[in-house]
Amino acid sequence: MDWLFSLKLIRLFDFYLALAVLVSTVVRVRQYRTILRVVRAVPSRWPQLFVLVRQYRHLFLTWGTVLPLAATLGLWLGHTLFRRLVLSATDDDLRVGRLLELWVALPFVLVAGVAMLGFDLFGAFSVAVIDQTELEKYFDQAEYWLRSWTAPVVRFFTLGYVNPRQMVAVEVQSALLNASQVLNSSLWWMSIQTTLRLLFGLSLWLTYAFSGG
Repeated sequence: MDWLFSLKLIRLFDFYLALAVLVSTVVRVRQYRTILRVVRAVPSRWPQLFVLVRQYRHLFLTWGTVLPLAATLGLWLGHTLFRRLVLSATDDDLRVGRLLELWVALPFVLVAGVAMLGFDLFGAFSVAVIDQTELEKYFDQAEYWLRSWTAPVVRFFTLGYVNPRQMVAVEVQSALLNASQVLNSSLWWMSIQTTLRLLFGLSLWLTYAFSGG
């Protein structure tokens, strides 16, 4: 059991952060590949839809998108700098044996660690599946109405009450708005994950600092 009590928790936390990023990427590889294939195919396969989508690109450039990403990057940068500047020049660290002796700090470290681990596990295994076939079917239908000669004919004979192209534009705007909201939620989730990780790291650092190393 001596190896367990001699574990360096701050360096172990660094390894955990790298592992968390790796696991998160691996479980989402299929999702990333699907998105990449569809995005690459849009300009050539659905050119009219691509032009329409570009008109609504501002839906993704919102504070709800920028702030979570900026907060996440700031938190990661702060931890990295603190870790490199403070601990890199010494072999000292907060060890498990030392932490167990600090009964005042132990509950805070445990609570922060459990919250971080639980949130990371839930986020790693609750990955939405993107149905590429269904998505392409929807894009094909939208592209058809945007470029087909039947769209203005339908509009003419219905005296403008039925405008297929306008309907497609409304549906595309709604879909992009929903996608923007999903993206915002994902980014805020990322920020919460990073915050919990940083809180755990902070509990380790404060314990290390006040214990005299």
